[in-house]
Amino acid sequence: MLVYDFISNGTLFDFLHGNTNAISLDARLKIAMESAEALAYLHSSTSRSILHGDVKSLNILLDENYGAKVSDFGASKLVPLDEAEFVMFVQGTLGYLDPECLYNHQITEKSDVYSFGVVLLELITRKKAIYRDGTNERKSLASSFVSAVDQNKLRDILDDQIVEEGAMEVLQELAELAMQCLQFKGEERPTMKEVAEGLQILIKFKCHPWGQKNSEETERLLGGELPTHTVPDAVMYHSQEDSAMLNIEAGR
Repeated sequence: MLVYDFISNGTLFDFLHGNTNAISLDARLKIAMESAEALAYLHSSTSRSILHGDVKSLNILLDENYGAKVSDFGASKLVPLDEAEFVMFVQGTLGYLDPECLYNHQITEKSDVYSFGVVLLELITRKKAIYRDGTNERKSLASSFVSAVDQNKLRDILDDQIVEEGAMEVLQELAELAMQCLQFKGEERPTMKEVAEGLQILIKFKCHPWGQKNSEETERLLGGELPTHTVPDAVMYHSQEDSAMLNIEAGR
């Protein structure tokens, strides 16, 4: 007999998109960090790396204290000893799919990193991975976010509630971390361990009594800016996402 923890608060997807209750930035950062730590464990703390294969907000469960539990390992794979041989059919969920995987049909730990980057976007925008805009057109959150950053309109796409908390410097760093996860080339993305460490630093920085008023302390804790997308990356991004959505729509 298997015994599982009782998950009283459902999925992260429902928590973000199933109600309009206020969710603090602290709560969102905690969920992000715990989810990242779980994925980092799968990737680097076992004798053979395990790829989740379907990271999304629907597969992150929240317990009674809103602690995050990564679930649904139906698409998980052990990384072979020769990673060059790891070629497979594309699987996962539209909106979270690694665009590089759509191109070369090769899944790696960095595919989970990309998908987690989309989850980070959900946490800071409170939009679904595939959402409808004001004209009822289906949009990719990742593509929309990349465009917003390229056009220097980050604030416009962030959830108003966390913007109003006044921790804009933390939000900018969190957005840059998400952008790094969303790099088109997997080799340019961080590892999940690096993502978890970055989130830990952001949480410490936000809780620091003088951190946001001390530029030297900010630099020491955050370690400088993270790289963002180049315009060519954004163009490739739109192309891959749009093609995937068109193919699915055509199949209906």
